[in-house]
Amino acid sequence: MISVSKLLPSDRPTWEELFRGYIDFYQRTEPDAMYERAWQEFQADTRLHALGARLHGRLVGITHFLTHGSTSAPDTDVCYLQDLFTAPDVRGKGVGRALIEAVTDWARERGCHRVYWNTQESNTTARHLYDRVADYNGFIKYQIDLPRPS
Repeated sequence: MISVSKLLPSDRPTWEELFRGYIDFYQRTEPDAMYERAWQEFQADTRLHALGARLHGRLVGITHFLTHGSTSAPDTDVCYLQDLFTAPDVRGKGVGRALIEAVTDWARERGCHRVYWNTQESNTTARHLYDRVADYNGFIKYQIDLPRPS
């Protein structure tokens, strides 16, 4: 059975292993300090939020998300699901779906009017799930990377 809940302090090593898997999947390299900063933010649970999925008690999936205002609905926030990753050996077992549903429930409870996320066009495995649980609206993401503050 899959259960989804906030991450516990004892989840730190497995969370980092999963998050590093996510970063590796997108062929990025991040400094160790980024993982520590993110973990501290998730434990504070004020600006950035995280949930973990457990299958038979084992942490097998993570998601990170945040809310922000919207110009098209200034009276409510939207929820951006920034990261979602599941252990390779549990893919196709409903873990990703459970995490998306948990974020959607969290956002609904807080009055958000939308949950959205991005993925690479080539991420066909994840897109099979995303096409079943959400609407693809045709948007393409552009980005400008800025230098990180020292």
